Amino acid sequence: MAQSQQELISLPSISSTCADRARYPDRPYNHGETFFFHELLEDLFNPLNENKKKPTGPAAKRGPAKSNKLTPHEARRNIIQKFISRWRKEVGNDIHPALRLIVPEKDGARAMYGLKEKAIGKLLVKLLNISPNSDDGYGLINWKLPGQAAPTKMAGDFAGRCYDVLSKRSMRQGYGDMRVDEVNDLLDRLSHTQEEKHQLPIFQKLYNRMNAKELMWLIRIILRQMKIGASEKTILNLWHPNGEALFEISSDLRKVCWELTDPTVLLDGDQTGVTIMQCFQPQLAQFQMHDFQTMIDKLGVTSDNNEYWIEEKLDGERMQMHMIEDDSVPGGRRFRFWSRKAKDYTYLYGSSFEDDNSALTRHIKDAFDPRVTSIILDGEMITWDPETNKIVAFGTLKSAALSEQRNPFQGTGIRPLFRVFDCLYLNDKNITQYPLWERRNALEGAVKNVHQRLEIHHYQTANSADAIDPALRKVIEEASEGLVLKNPQSIYQLNSRNDNWMKVKPEYMTDFGESLDCVVIGGYYGSGHRGGGLSSFLCGLRVDENHMAPGTNPMKCWSFCKVGGGLRAGDYAEIKHHTSGKWKDWDRTNPPSQAEFVELAGGDRQHEKPDVWIKPCDSVVLEIKAASVGASDQFRTGFTLRFPRFKKYRTDKDWKSALSLSEFVALRSRVEKEAGKNKEFKVDSKRRITKRLKKEILIAGNDNKVKTPYAGPKTKLFDGLSFCVMSEMIHPYKKSKAQIEQAIKENGGAIFQSATAKEGIICIGDKRVVKVASLMKSGLASVVKPIWVFDALKQAEVDGFDRQRLLLPYEPSHMFHMTEELRESVEGNVDDYHDSYARDVTPDELKRILDDMIHPKNYEFSANAFLSQLEERGHGLGELPGSLFSRCVARFVSLKTSNSETDSDFLIAKNRFLFAGGVEATEDNEEIVTHFVVQNESAEMMRVLREELAARRGRLPRIVRLKWIQDSWSEKTLLDEERYAVTI
Repeated sequence: MAQSQQELISLPSISSTCADRARYPDRPYNHGETFFFHELLEDLFNPLNENKKKPTGPAAKRGPAKSNKLTPHEARRNIIQKFISRWRKEVGNDIHPALRLIVPEKDGARAMYGLKEKAIGKLLVKLLNISPNSDDGYGLINWKLPGQAAPTKMAGDFAGRCYDVLSKRSMRQGYGDMRVDEVNDLLDRLSHTQEEKHQLPIFQKLYNRMNAKELMWLIRIILRQMKIGASEKTILNLWHPNGEALFEISSDLRKVCWELTDPTVLLDGDQTGVTIMQCFQPQLAQFQMHDFQTMIDKLGVTSDNNEYWIEEKLDGERMQMHMIEDDSVPGGRRFRFWSRKAKDYTYLYGSSFEDDNSALTRHIKDAFDPRVTSIILDGEMITWDPETNKIVAFGTLKSAALSEQRNPFQGTGIRPLFRVFDCLYLNDKNITQYPLWERRNALEGAVKNVHQRLEIHHYQTANSADAIDPALRKVIEEASEGLVLKNPQSIYQLNSRNDNWMKVKPEYMTDFGESLDCVVIGGYYGSGHRGGGLSSFLCGLRVDENHMAPGTNPMKCWSFCKVGGGLRAGDYAEIKHHTSGKWKDWDRTNPPSQAEFVELAGGDRQHEKPDVWIKPCDSVVLEIKAASVGASDQFRTGFTLRFPRFKKYRTDKDWKSALSLSEFVALRSRVEKEAGKNKEFKVDSKRRITKRLKKEILIAGNDNKVKTPYAGPKTKLFDGLSFCVMSEMIHPYKKSKAQIEQAIKENGGAIFQSATAKEGIICIGDKRVVKVASLMKSGLASVVKPIWVFDALKQAEVDGFDRQRLLLPYEPSHMFHMTEELRESVEGNVDDYHDSYARDVTPDELKRILDDMIHPKNYEFSANAFLSQLEERGHGLGELPGSLFSRCVARFVSLKTSNSETDSDFLIAKNRFLFAGGVEATEDNEEIVTHFVVQNESAEMMRVLREELAARRGRLPRIVRLKWIQDSWSEKTLLDEERYAVTI
């Protein structure tokens, strides 16, 4: 391990040509024809899809089919294993043709098609010879939009819309006769053409030989959006025990299939390391939520080994460069470049010193020591501006590289710059097991800086946590992304995110970010479970007098940011309720009526153009949290928010009181001045909690004062509404008719004794008394249970009284009787398990809901490993919560009860918290707890909680109900804790 830099450089090399010949000496060849394409559907896709819908908790155990004892997890493995066994028997040991179609997003050997949903929609319109303005044609091209041609259930599901259209015009009713090999050949041809005139004949052949179901799955393969309920890890490990391990270090599906043919022959250690000219999954920096001293402790800095390194975190694209001697290429050196997600960028940055299409390699002929015969470098590809000597925003990297390809020696334009921070392979030797300081010595001996083309990334040594603050302050002043702390004694761990590398970014720190009130001016339709509705919103700033040109509409707004994170279903429902019927389709021709109210960046290019827009006077105001503000040419204001997240809906504000351009400029100036002051940076791991005092009230009929939960002030929640209470309340507790009427009147409602006394009256009843039965028989009105009144009052207090005028929508459990006209609307206010989108359910309701929910079962699951995989895959999060709670350290405060089901509910929520990246408090991390999560709000629970808090020192964490975890999990976004705060 202590081998010197000179020895590393002088290690002998082998001929790359010989290596290529020997790469797959035992490549398998199949003895039979590949399966028909429809057999993938029948034997794999459809069974896995159906299995995905099965419950995994107690509901599964209570299923009627006693003969089927397999859990969904076991059934999934059984389906895949059966398919693999049949393939080995009937086809052979080369499963690569099938896997290219089963997990197409992992097939690095096939180029991207350059086809998105809209482009495929246009191809199908031409193929089917239908008008783009017809219902079906319009639905294909505008697949996210709901409408008559595409019902809401199909909106956002492009493949589903294609099936709907193709099934009416299919060339075949039964399955087609195309085999897997034939499909792969056509897809290879499709990936090598970017012109419609060549793409259309390929689609024509597929259309002629497949039915609508096959074409639907083929479109999912082209879009690389399979979602069949099984990951590549499961499939590869069932093919071979080393399948996933080899894929992690190679990112090569073909390598896995061709080298791992016999499941009884396992790889040794030397075969699972980095290999020249073979992409691998890089090591990543760990997220942190601790104070600086805790970070240093976790890095392993001790009195005996007290040095660590600080590097600037670069805003670019993680890149690995492979170089090997090869006399067959001009210049004698052959290159390959791969991104973190295993995308091959050799076409862009160059394959040799003499590559005419190179944006980089032609400029770095002097970068390597003559003794270097092969090398793998790990670094960041950034965009550099020679005129300002600064890094340019990451989004410009590809355009800068393409410009450099066309004008390689212009000298002054922005260009790609490769900043190298690690060397992993040198002269045919894998050096990942060497400590970082030795790898750095090898790097500095093997590579020389080429100004503004390829440079070794600078680092500074430090011995204490005190060095982080000034370094972070410096990068913030330079608008950089943050810092990376590294342990110089650490080895390089492939596909790992561990404590040897830690990143510190401004958005993790306190004193950054403001809550801003912005006007919604546009909307974007979603896909998946948000299909058919607006999933994110374009927000703008008011153009005030200081920025208004003569003759400008005083209601005009400039585009400022997009927000979609943090919104729960109830928030979407509220926004929809207040803006329904006021949205207009965005017209790219930009007629005057549209331009008068909304102005985008980019002129005619219309950056970030929404699907629909709305006049500010008809719109709503959202309060948005942000980590920081950065320059952006994608928004008309010239800047935008980094990591914007919805906080709350401002019912107390209209567009006139929302943030203006001048107000924002002043606010930004103030924040920048404060950021420049000598304030200590602290990681945002502890948040202030606001306590609310309880009141003691006197219960009628008692001589003594009885402490009860604070009932809250009287509100105007029911102001303007008329009620007719026709019976007492029976469920879930008893209330007299007089008590119900008193609750309504105290909160602004008007009481009438006749259901027909006024138009629009709300009829309340919980028993089939004469009045209720008569109303139900007439079919003229619905009857609402009294519990809705008290649920509405309770939720108004939970949500904050600035939102009190937003009435709780009716749910099926609130209705004693429903008219058919109201039924669809009411049923849409709960999910499939009858869990409310807009209110907090009671423990009894929660118990009933969880009885039918999917419960986590596999407790051997490694949350950390899974989160690392999610980070590697970026957009592969899909419907999963991912790392929702990755910055949270929670103490769970509970009482053992006699009700095992209640304890089970608590355990489920806790396991979901841990699964989604949360950390449970222990003695080691007690000082950095961010949340107290309580099981219920009983008197005994409050006593235990007060004892816990009394023993703590320093600032208090957030105290939230268990519902915060459950709702964040359900909504797949981290919700604002203020809605779930517990008062003690």
